[in-house]
Amino acid sequence: MEKNPDVLIIGGGLAGLASAIHLSRAGLKVTLLEKNNYPKHKVCGEYISNEILPYLNWLGADVSVLDPSKITNFEFTAQNGKSAETKLPLGGFGISRYALDHFLFENAIKNGCIIINENVTDVSFENDAFTVETSEQSFSAKIVLGAYGKRSNIDQQLAREFIGKKSPWLAVKGHYYGDFNPNLVAIHNFDGGYCGVSTIENNIINICYLADYETFKNYKNIEDYQKEVLYKNKNLKAVFENSTPLFDKPLTISQISFDKKLPVENHILMIGDTAGLNHPMCGNGMAMAIHSAKIASELITDFYNGNIVSRDALEKKYAREWKKQFHKRLFFGRILAKALTHKKLTSFITIIAASFPSLLSTIIKQTHGNPVTTN
Repeated sequence: MEKNPDVLIIGGGLAGLASAIHLSRAGLKVTLLEKNNYPKHKVCGEYISNEILPYLNWLGADVSVLDPSKITNFEFTAQNGKSAETKLPLGGFGISRYALDHFLFENAIKNGCIIINENVTDVSFENDAFTVETSEQSFSAKIVLGAYGKRSNIDQQLAREFIGKKSPWLAVKGHYYGDFNPNLVAIHNFDGGYCGVSTIENNIINICYLADYETFKNYKNIEDYQKEVLYKNKNLKAVFENSTPLFDKPLTISQISFDKKLPVENHILMIGDTAGLNHPMCGNGMAMAIHSAKIASELITDFYNGNIVSRDALEKKYAREWKKQFHKRLFFGRILAKALTHKKLTSFITIIAASFPSLLSTIIKQTHGNPVTTN
């Protein structure tokens, strides 16, 4: 087992696995620490913009073998049932995290990356090197990537600013059988949140929604909340009433923070949701996570090749490039999500968008990027 890799990655989600594949391809020794085993279901919208396909293909991870759904259209509905639909500028695909994470895990192993299922308990930086502790053993590495998701005990240890604030958001996700347009991704607005609906592999429907916890806690259980709140949107009611759940009970996560985060903390390069979380309403978090892995991996490769001469230069370049690619998207996502909490404004935006589909397409472009290519 490699106890002194060139790069140690904490977290094995999309960003962690993509960076593991990339850096291993570059000939670096990579160890990834992930507390869970694969495969595993995760709370996620499970829609990915096609912007990321060129990079996945470059990694040798052709996701077409997983038979994802092909998504071409986007629909938005307001609480009062009014709807607007448009073509997605680039299109996208639907794939479960259960299938995709496991697929990337297998590709990382093939590339020679060492993946260990242990929980990280401590990270320290001294004398220009990291020491990373798990409950079982200790590792040292020159470079550490933080890819451990939305929040972790590591965030508390690093005293990251967002971790001390209570977040009002709860997310709920389930898989269903039913009749839903396989080429459509829909966002349905309801009082206190919004719900994404789209298909994944095998014509399974993924339903994932973000809810205001203050409203949610007034109900006995998820089923009551859905019937009393989500069903007020007739479009969303129709989706649930014509679908059969595949899980014994939905998956949930709480304390989801959309506050700003720094892409570099205590010399750790943060990628994916660990660096910044976009509102699910924008529907592009998975592509952003993978793109951030590409940015970090290319710069780390340059660092080891001598093209970046110092750790300080590496960190500054990464922070600058991360901001260039994602700051505008995250800012626009926060503004849009805030606007859509107002019923009258949401209804007005939907009416205008239904009359001028190009407006909806323009809004989508603000939260999506161009095709991600490699040098």
